[in-house]
Amino acid sequence: MSKPQDAPKLLMPKATAVWLIDNTALEFDQIADFTGLHVIEVQALADEEVGRGIVGRDPVKNNEVAADELEKAKADTSYRMKVLRSRTDLPSVKVRAKGPKYTPVSKRSDKPDAIAWILKNHPEISDAQITKLVGTTKPTIQSVRDRTHPQSSTLKPRHPAELGLCTYQEIEKASEKGLRAQGKDPAQVKAEREAQQNAKHEEAAASENSKEGIFSGFDFSAFMSNMGGKKE
Repeated sequence: MSKPQDAPKLLMPKATAVWLIDNTALEFDQIADFTGLHVIEVQALADEEVGRGIVGRDPVKNNEVAADELEKAKADTSYRMKVLRSRTDLPSVKVRAKGPKYTPVSKRSDKPDAIAWILKNHPEISDAQITKLVGTTKPTIQSVRDRTHPQSSTLKPRHPAELGLCTYQEIEKASEKGLRAQGKDPAQVKAEREAQQNAKHEEAAASENSKEGIFSGFDFSAFMSNMGGKKE
């Protein structure tokens, strides 16, 4: 790994690292090299062991890196981004960097629940896809998978779209992509899953009706009358 750049330096390296972690799938060493932080510190920020209150800072919007530099780094894990020296280095037209929406600080604690939901309901979605959908890291996904995550004892699988981390359409597209990669027909798998869910709902409804039937055949007034007769 190349040494962190000495000059020019970022105004808020940790906030920039948080943004890159939440909005891209860059390697930790790429982020460390660009921000000047140690790779271990970047991983700690990603795992939320430190810096939980830090709000991410977009380096493209804040004129610290060109959008095409970020795209190059996304495409090549060995590429090292260069910090812009001044505003004169900016391209004439600003291009919004691709990637998932920024995750508010208040929602970051929901990420493990979202990861758990995807792993349970859509095992075909790859870790790389999950990092983009939820704005997380592969080590965090693995820790949720093998139940070594600090929140493992309190995890409640919840749909990431309901948590505001991504959209239902994004989950659908990621699922279809994962299934195709496995050589499966997305439409067929979706139909099978819906059939299984419907069967579970019908079974639950039948069980509830059965319980109601037991009590509906019970004559409470007659029971009380008999009880009164026994006392006399």
